[in-house]
Amino acid sequence: MTKKKSYSPEFKAKIVRELVEGDDSVGVVAARHHLNANMISGWRKQLFDNAELIYAQDQEIRKAKEKDEEHQEVVDNLNRIIGQLTVERDYLQRSLGKKLDELGL
Repeated sequence: MTKKKSYSPEFKAKIVRELVEGDDSVGVVAARHHLNANMISGWRKQLFDNAELIYAQDQEIRKAKEKDEEHQEVVDNLNRIIGQLTVERDYLQRSLGKKLDELGL
């Protein structure tokens, strides 16, 4: 019993890109790569049938990046505030220590 051969998404994309961008027919591309022409036609159909998913995913990725950038801005602002408060606290601790030393406490 032989196992059904599977192809990676990268390989399928490469073959379909070659078919779409080139001037060769499905049969020529299939023969060049020792593949079945019906299989390549199916991959091409699958790409075009699901093309809207690519654009939807691209939009979701863009929104996620924007959200990450906004989040990073908030984190950067909070880190700036923490740094400022740390400097102020250290200054006040030193000042209080000096005053307590002056008072002998």
